[in-house]
Amino acid sequence: MRSSRVRRLAAVSSLALLAAMAPIPAYGQAPAPSFPNNAQPPADQAPASLFGERIEVRVVNVEVVVTDRSGNKVQGLTAADFRLRVDGKDVPIEYFTEVRGGDAVAPVAVEGQETVKGLPSLAPGTPVGTSYLVFVDDYFSITQRRDEVLRALKDDLARLGPEDRMAIVAYDGRKLDMLSSWTGSQLALSHALTAAMRRPAHGLERVAELRSFESSRRTGLGVGTARNPRGAFFDRLDLEELSYARRLTDQLGKSVAAAASTLRGFASPPGRKVMLLLDGGWPFNPGDYVVNNLNRPIMERELPPGDKVLAPLADTANLLGYTVYPVDVEGLDVTGADASRQTAGSTNLFPVRQQEIHATLDFVARQTGGKPLLSGLRTAALETAAQDTRAYYWMGFTPTRKGDNARHGLTVEVKRAGLKARFRDSFRDLSREGEGAMMVESAMLFGSPPGSEKLPIELGEVARSGRHEIEVPLSVAIPASAITTVPIAGKYAAELELRVAALDVDGNRSEVPMVGLKLQFEKPPPAGKFVPYKTRLRLRRVDQHLVIALFDPLSGKILTAEADLAPK
Repeated sequence: MRSSRVRRLAAVSSLALLAAMAPIPAYGQAPAPSFPNNAQPPADQAPASLFGERIEVRVVNVEVVVTDRSGNKVQGLTAADFRLRVDGKDVPIEYFTEVRGGDAVAPVAVEGQETVKGLPSLAPGTPVGTSYLVFVDDYFSITQRRDEVLRALKDDLARLGPEDRMAIVAYDGRKLDMLSSWTGSQLALSHALTAAMRRPAHGLERVAELRSFESSRRTGLGVGTARNPRGAFFDRLDLEELSYARRLTDQLGKSVAAAASTLRGFASPPGRKVMLLLDGGWPFNPGDYVVNNLNRPIMERELPPGDKVLAPLADTANLLGYTVYPVDVEGLDVTGADASRQTAGSTNLFPVRQQEIHATLDFVARQTGGKPLLSGLRTAALETAAQDTRAYYWMGFTPTRKGDNARHGLTVEVKRAGLKARFRDSFRDLSREGEGAMMVESAMLFGSPPGSEKLPIELGEVARSGRHEIEVPLSVAIPASAITTVPIAGKYAAELELRVAALDVDGNRSEVPMVGLKLQFEKPPPAGKFVPYKTRLRLRRVDQHLVIALFDPLSGKILTAEADLAPK
């Protein structure tokens, strides 16, 4: 039996770029319905990389909240009170300051350490703003519960300081919608939150799926069979349980990917970076959520564990320096507790399914240095996050970078007895390619800025390629203004990156392959001209929306284009 998970993975892996060329281009006028053919130079004429000698030194920032045994925040510590470790080894703290009440306190110099050129420095009294990225989960959330949290956010907008800003993004299971880009305008944010409350929420669909599963189990109409509690497979899911658990895993994976993509799309705001994750009810382990029985722990090998499914979100937040505050939108067990599944005399305060949802919130918060906002805190999300992010210690260090995307563990210890530190647990040594991919993904997800130049494209005639795939010619007219050239060996060379993403009607998004374009000119292309480029896309034979992006790493310029494809 092929699961929806398998089908989704097939969808994600099916996009390919074929026959990418490194042309000696001809110049054109304004983009026309068709482009002249490109001549392809011999392989030994391809220009060498333009970027091999570029070296950048960047600081890794770590925000640390320190509390005493009673949970009260501790102020007035110095760098000497902390021990910072990376992968278990002590590293020097090269930058240190305390933020108190949203303002920088006089930085304390680290004795014995030289000042590193380029490190951030805040004068005493400098306000430190917070960038709040709000992710609204419409896929799992129930309208009434979601709107309670959104209404509370709207009522608390006055808590934003003069240096604070907020952006709002919503996800419905198919696509991401940016309701507001970064702004400190309370009026604009109020309108955006009102618009968020008008959006349809799909949580009742998730509830209906659960109730349908439970109903079929009670009536014995399901395809699975109940296991003997003493049987050898009591810790495994039967066929019906496994089918529903796979569906949940797929839904959870899509939501996690959307939240991680949102972080990448808003990678570099100023100040402290916070994500308010309005979680409509993501189960940590779908197998345990489905079984809903404390006496039956599930060891299901066919399902990934919760920490693996949630890792893309936690890793992306840590990579970009975001602290995540997951908000328990559901707030109570809307699915209802099944008393028959609970242990007699159990002292557990919450049903198994609610514990699973809370486990997700706890995991994401713990990994990123945030706090899970449960119960009454769900309607005090902005207030709680603001209090938490206006009093902390901000330290930084310069790692030895390899650009290999490797994950490195972070540990912060407070040397004074009785004090506890809260911080994110890792960072990634992001490659240059990874940095460029994040910039491009932002443009692909949320569009280029208003008024920016568009990328002229044309899709050719669709041709079948096997039973389930098609090939589509793609022609691109690259504006000369999007090309930065460098003189090499008497000619002018440029390197660009072309990316294509496909989104099908079910909201499954393909991986985003990248093709490097190495261009060579006798002289720089004149302004107002276009350089033609052709390639072919191999896609699944389904209706889908394409987003094409062209990225110039030297200038950082990104041009995008979109097209709908409905193969017959």
